[in-house]
Amino acid sequence: MDAVTRNPSADEEAERAARWVFSPIGRGVAQVRHYWRTNVRTGVDHQEVIAKIALECPMTARYMLMTMMSAGIAILGLLLSSGAVVIGAMLLSPLMSPILGVGFALATGKQKWLRISAKTLALGSIVAVLFAALIVLVSPLQTVTEEIASRTRPNLLDLLVALFSSIAGSYAMIRGREGTIVGVAIATALMPPLAVVGFGLATLNWTVFFGALGLFVTNCLTIALTATIMARLYGFRTSLSTRQGWFQNVGIFMIFVALAIPLGLSLRQIAWETNSQRIVRNAIQAEFGSRARISEQTIDWDSEPLNITATVFTPDFDTGANGDLSKTLQQELGREVSVNVEQLRVGADPGAAEQAELARARAAEQAAATERQISTLVDRMAMAAGVDRSAVLLDRDTRIVSANAKPLPGLALEGYRDLEERVIGDTPGWQVRLRPPLLALPSVTLGEDGPDDAGIAAEKTVLWAARRIDLPLILSGPAQQTKALATRLRGEGIEIAQVDEADGEQIAIRWAPVPQ
Repeated sequence: MDAVTRNPSADEEAERAARWVFSPIGRGVAQVRHYWRTNVRTGVDHQEVIAKIALECPMTARYMLMTMMSAGIAILGLLLSSGAVVIGAMLLSPLMSPILGVGFALATGKQKWLRISAKTLALGSIVAVLFAALIVLVSPLQTVTEEIASRTRPNLLDLLVALFSSIAGSYAMIRGREGTIVGVAIATALMPPLAVVGFGLATLNWTVFFGALGLFVTNCLTIALTATIMARLYGFRTSLSTRQGWFQNVGIFMIFVALAIPLGLSLRQIAWETNSQRIVRNAIQAEFGSRARISEQTIDWDSEPLNITATVFTPDFDTGANGDLSKTLQQELGREVSVNVEQLRVGADPGAAEQAELARARAAEQAAATERQISTLVDRMAMAAGVDRSAVLLDRDTRIVSANAKPLPGLALEGYRDLEERVIGDTPGWQVRLRPPLLALPSVTLGEDGPDDAGIAAEKTVLWAARRIDLPLILSGPAQQTKALATRLRGEGIEIAQVDEADGEQIAIRWAPVPQ
């Protein structure tokens, strides 16, 4: 009786399967599967591929060294805003191997391989972040450059880049075309986001930190899960049951959906901002006419109301421009806006705006160059004095930079004078005053008609030190020569506390006692 009740359902299932196989869609799917198995999968040595990927997954000294060097190059390229240097870091990065290892381990169900690959990836990522953060901490450059900012807003396009790159990388590994991995490493850019995470950690900029971390996680998950799918398609043997395989497929799909939703929203926001930039520029141009020229335009997207500032070169002032633009842009953007346009008047000549903008750009460039020179001057002064930058005094009005030098073993006053001359470098118009420690003054050696060559050099050092330390001097030596030296020093504004006569062929000079 049981057999009779079970057979009809079995027959029905067989009949449904037959209808599927012989339906147009079923025949098409069957043909594709047959072609894939007989033409695409053939020639793939599964054991060799697995051995090749697994070989690069364990933690090694070489892996750690290359990870640190790649992170170091990446953060330096990001700080310098040099795309070429950043690309070099991508080429060195060894992170692709453990990520592919995670993907293939998931596909084959090898738990031990999965743990090894995940551990290698996690430790490498942590080391890269910490090494990049260390470099940022000791670097004088800690500003968010364009290269850094571009890696703090992941979007759906980044996910697609990682998806296509992972397909290419997995195919290259399976088909034995590892040379393609170089291009994949550049496309996915795994190391630069980690370096930016290190930058955010070092500067405590959590917006940068979490934005770059989101980009790295997106790349890692997309590459690993896509590699899992590729391994499945190429028939790599798995220890997972059919039920576990379906659960894994559903999990991969859900992860992609979970990634795609926020990244899609981010892409939508970026697209809106780009379109808004165009709308704002067109509105400003329409307000001032074709003879005006927009020099600068910035929008603070986080402000409420939306803060828009711009600089316009125009032959005619428009006193109501800010109010008119605020009303227009509020309607077009659908948000409360605050517009502040700086109007710079130029002649009616069509080329006047270009000339004014060029002059403005040159002035800005010169100002930026001057700031860089001043920053370099302060760095050199701090290094020469052996103190922190905060101990260097900078007077922009009088253009004087000064610092009190720490005693350096074996360095006399002549050495501190040489250090001060080196500090000046290529910063014209600035005065450098390095106050040396209270060291012994050199003696002025004498010739027949006055100080000899060594004595002249010693006199210059005494004059320099007396100006920096500002204490009276006591001179002792042959009467005529000593009085002549005292007269020269007084003429330079140096206070002479006492002049003593003494025999010999040199003038001894010492500091007067400091009054209590």
